Amino acid sequence: MWPTIAIVAIGIAAVLGGLWWRSRRGRLESEARAGRRIRELEDEIGSLKDNTGRRLHRHQVFLESMSDGVMLVDAEGRIELVNAAFTRMFALPPEVIGRQAEDTLRLPEFIRLLRRAHEGGGVLDAEIELPGVDHRLVQVSVTAMRETKGRTSGLVVLVHDLTRLKQLENTRRDFVANVSHELRTPLSLIKGFVETLLLGGPHDAETVERFLKTIQKHADRLAFLIEDLLTISKLESGALAMHLEPLPLRPLVDHVLEDLQGRQRSRTVRLENGIAAGLEVRGDADRLQQVFSNLIDNAIKYGRKDGRVEIGARRINGKWIEVWIRDDGPGIPPEALNRIYERFYRVDKARSREQGGTGLGLAIVKHIVQSHGGEVCTESEIGRGTVFRLTLPAAPIPTGDPASAIPTKPASPPEPPVN
Repeated sequence: MWPTIAIVAIGIAAVLGGLWWRSRRGRLESEARAGRRIRELEDEIGSLKDNTGRRLHRHQVFLESMSDGVMLVDAEGRIELVNAAFTRMFALPPEVIGRQAEDTLRLPEFIRLLRRAHEGGGVLDAEIELPGVDHRLVQVSVTAMRETKGRTSGLVVLVHDLTRLKQLENTRRDFVANVSHELRTPLSLIKGFVETLLLGGPHDAETVERFLKTIQKHADRLAFLIEDLLTISKLESGALAMHLEPLPLRPLVDHVLEDLQGRQRSRTVRLENGIAAGLEVRGDADRLQQVFSNLIDNAIKYGRKDGRVEIGARRINGKWIEVWIRDDGPGIPPEALNRIYERFYRVDKARSREQGGTGLGLAIVKHIVQSHGGEVCTESEIGRGTVFRLTLPAAPIPTGDPASAIPTKPASPPEPPVN
């Protein structure tokens, strides 16, 4: 009997051991599966965090690279987000996140716009002039974010700088007004003399000839004005291509002096071309001839009668040639030196129109010189004359540079000697 009981006990123990082992193995496998799943979830969370971080970084880079200002305000009026453009426009301190927008900005018009958008919702726009010496004008758009129950959960503020656009509009308006005025004067004179002649006017040949010469003079002035307007329009739009080639500088100036001999004789002005024979520039022959013609013609017209006009040049740093045109006339007032290159600006309006100027010559000079990569500037002293200095790229181009390249202009070339 005992052997039977022992065998049964052993069998029961074996069954129980098997059951325990299977349970133990199941628990181990479950724990292993749970561990793998936990690691998989950790990997997914890490990947999600990385993707979220990259997206947030891209959004941040996008906001910081915008030229428009962006600000996000929460339901309590605290600043949640602001980009660099907004901070720069409103001169905000570095740490503004969490501050009240109204206390931080302190612009009555801006604050009223935020309150209206918060109370009424929708999108509100306004033009606001920012305080400061530069009179910046911005367009502010405020959009209210609404929850499902209609409650405002925050505001999105977008600010666009209109200053440059307004300046361009003012420039265009002034330009149209100036052109209209410049065209109206000669047209009125031509019309008046023609009507006088058509109505029977004077019959003596001398007076008729004087009338016709006046008509011709102002017709020529109209033609010059239209030609200059077309030239400056092409220069500003980039439509006028520069055909750059090595040019001997002295013969180029000699050719201009020959063309101006008639005006030189009428003013009995002595012209001196002091440019050395070996100097060459890289430029457009026709356009540079136009530059020197304008500058030397001005020196003759506005310089001293029976005076002297000197043209000189020298090489700078091997890559640039500086040219100067000096007269011994009455000079230019200091307050006008920074404005003489503006279109239609005249120091002496009556004398300029009498001399037949269009008011665009120096503006054309500046554009042509800058199209060559150079600069033009003016020095003058009342009673002691005026000097126009301009820099042009020297020829030949240094070895290794592409044929169409223009070297970078030196920051401040040394002054040429004063004779």
